[in-house]
Amino acid sequence: MTVKECYDAMGGNYDEVLSRLRDDTRIAKFLGKILADPSYELLVTSIANNNAEDAFRAAHTIKGICLNLAVTKLYGSSNALTEALRGKSEITDEAHKLLEAVTNDYNATIDSIKSLQA
Repeated sequence: MTVKECYDAMGGNYDEVLSRLRDDTRIAKFLGKILADPSYELLVTSIANNNAEDAFRAAHTIKGICLNLAVTKLYGSSNALTEALRGKSEITDEAHKLLEAVTNDYNATIDSIKSLQA
């Protein structure tokens, strides 16, 4: 799988990230760092434990990583969840629903990155 194919598979914007990072080797290096980032696990745990503050922080981190790497689809779902958690002291039903979308997009992103690395 090429980096462009990876971006197509995960719903990202290859041209945008290429204009920012300039070559596929660098893009692949930074995509690989997503696999080691603990933010998704923190998000899931925080929502399960009704910890809105940590859930917001984790969703916001995922959103920022995706924005910087032009992982557009996961950016969209994590942005929606970030806004649903903003200023909240408890996890709402809306946040639980939005977590499902983040999980689907996150899994597609992770699968694509792993295929790229294979």
